Amino acid sequence: MLKKTLEDYRLLLRNVPSTNVALFTLSVVLMNLLANKELVSLPYLALDCGITLSWVSFLCMDMITKRFGARASIMVSVFALVTNLAVAVLLWLVSLAPGHWGAYYTSGLAAVDQGLNATIAGSWFVVFGSSVSMLLSSATNSLLNQFIGRRLASNDGFGSFAKRAYASTLVGQIVDNLTFAIIVSHTFFGWTWAQVISCSITGALVELLCEVVLSPVGFRAVRAWERDGVGEEYLAAHPTEGDGAQSKSASTVGEA
Repeated sequence: MLKKTLEDYRLLLRNVPSTNVALFTLSVVLMNLLANKELVSLPYLALDCGITLSWVSFLCMDMITKRFGARASIMVSVFALVTNLAVAVLLWLVSLAPGHWGAYYTSGLAAVDQGLNATIAGSWFVVFGSSVSMLLSSATNSLLNQFIGRRLASNDGFGSFAKRAYASTLVGQIVDNLTFAIIVSHTFFGWTWAQVISCSITGALVELLCEVVLSPVGFRAVRAWERDGVGEEYLAAHPTEGDGAQSKSASTVGEA
């Protein structure tokens, strides 16, 4: 089982465009760092700076699902999550190292080093909460995206891409925000249930709006993948996954 999984990963990572995987992984790592800074703090709307990048991972998932299928999208999500955990461990180790941060030399305050070390090291419950919410939301987003796509009468134009991407992103973001708020914000920061629910929904709407703006770019990229035959090796090995595989199988049957 492990050998087969590793073989699938090697095949998948050879086929999914490296730009998509890089943006996906970088967005996951950076949004967890940026989440340490508050952006908006209102009774029914709480946003951190991680929201500036969280929509990127969902757009990347929607693109991968459209071409390679939900399973491939979830696998890339797990790859990004493992990378993020490795970075979190590295940053924690760096925070333990002696020496000053660059900001210390402009302020001369030891508190600057202490604050930066605390921020870089992070908290175990934040890392745990973000990991669980990432797993649940990526599975929700990818599976729902594929489910909707396979039930649309037409699945070729931007309209169909938008329907499946926007619906899955909204639900996936709610799952992501709600899971994190329950595990971290409610348990450790004392949020009320009203704040947990309202902030999860309003935050998801803001994140969805960000994806709506750039979803045409994601759609054009996927159409380019289809036109150029990107990922054919993976799709040939997994003929039941992805829209590209279904189209290819249909055309093969028609020719026969």
